[in-house]
Amino acid sequence: MTAQPDLLKIGDFAKLANTNLRTLRYYEELGLIQPASRSQGGFRYYRQTDIHRVQMIRDLQELGLHLDRIRELMAVRADVENRDLFLERVREALVEQDRLLQEKIAVLEGQRKKVAQALHKANECRHCSHSPSTDNNYCEPCCTTGERLPDHLSALFQ
Repeated sequence: MTAQPDLLKIGDFAKLANTNLRTLRYYEELGLIQPASRSQGGFRYYRQTDIHRVQMIRDLQELGLHLDRIRELMAVRADVENRDLFLERVREALVEQDRLLQEKIAVLEGQRKKVAQALHKANECRHCSHSPSTDNNYCEPCCTTGERLPDHLSALFQ
């Protein structure tokens, strides 16, 4: 089959998808992506929209999903003749991705809260004459208030 003018050679596609040839071949081996066509010489050609698929794979990996699970989620088109079933699979995949994003956001918000507590206490420390050292257990507990230091501040003081 000859390449269609709207298809991208694998090298050009890899650059646009911000990845490399090895990753694309690995994704293909795992069944995550498929070239739109191949030349008689075996060169792979991809659609511009296949970039979205590669981006979604990376997004799901960043959320902590293993490639096997990503393949399951993205296999919505496989063996689906029934349009309603196909759309339900698409919806389920998007709902799971949304759930994972919500979990990630909750973790990040928890981390931000810890950083905010540490910043608040660090501002209070500017008015204190003590410096963290082995003599005062690195200000743990606080020499002024007697309270435990916020975790992130304690980690930086030691």
